[in-house]
Amino acid sequence: MFPWLPALAVLSWLGLLVHNLADLPGQTLLSPESFLPLVLLLALLVLWFTPRRLWAAWGMLVWGVLNLIGAVFSVLPLPVLPFDPEQSARHYAFHALYGVTQLPLLIATTVWLRQRGSNPAEGC
Repeated sequence: MFPWLPALAVLSWLGLLVHNLADLPGQTLLSPESFLPLVLLLALLVLWFTPRRLWAAWGMLVWGVLNLIGAVFSVLPLPVLPFDPEQSARHYAFHALYGVTQLPLLIATTVWLRQRGSNPAEGC
């Protein structure tokens, strides 16, 4: 399961990308909302294949949590948001996709960190 963590991190970013391309006007792969998270993802993937794998795992967990929070709360019409999110079934569907693509990474990373905690030599 754990060799799949980098692939699950990519899936997480793809959920963000699909949401951005479909739901935000004028977005491309090089738009900051998609490209900067890609740079962060690439840094985590590089770390995963070094002795700093634990840092990468924690980074992937934080990445997934932040993205899940973003998928849930940025669709709500909250007065603290600097924008008024569209309240349509299409918009909700893309946020649901964005949120669901975070779950495999969150689950797998949590399991990996728990197993590593019980056996510190594993996964280094």
